[in-house]
Amino acid sequence: MGAVYFYHLTDTPLEQTLPMLVGKARGAGWRVLVRGRGEALLNRLDEALWAGQPTSFLPHGMAGGAHDALQPVLLGIDTKPEGFACLMSVDGAGLTAQEVTQADRSCILFDGYDEAALNHARGQWKMLADAGCQAQYWAQVDGSWVKKAESGAP
Repeated sequence: MGAVYFYHLTDTPLEQTLPMLVGKARGAGWRVLVRGRGEALLNRLDEALWAGQPTSFLPHGMAGGAHDALQPVLLGIDTKPEGFACLMSVDGAGLTAQEVTQADRSCILFDGYDEAALNHARGQWKMLADAGCQAQYWAQVDGSWVKKAESGAP
């Protein structure tokens, strides 16, 4: 049974945080699905993943290609999570409790300065915690990630 980690972005933008988290997930040997709600943001994240340092290159692709099943990291809108050990939700994209429990790790990244994003993340936390998912809330404090809350059984 996987866990869901909520990342409250305040000090570092999504375009910098996502590559760091994807790198950690790939370091754990996980195949990663990044699920968003719109092409414009996913295209920006695609560019951010390509723009990394050569030593931290993160091979990836956009969903809908001929080689989706071979991509170690896939960015998509309505992409099903089968075959992915790590699910990352950006821009309020949904994750179900079933998806969270079937993955090794799920991450929900949200903009800490957007009231609608904060409210949506709170709703996701309640829904997933009420469904029995283990959840952790991480916030940025002076540039470092600090776990602020935890819900559910390990």
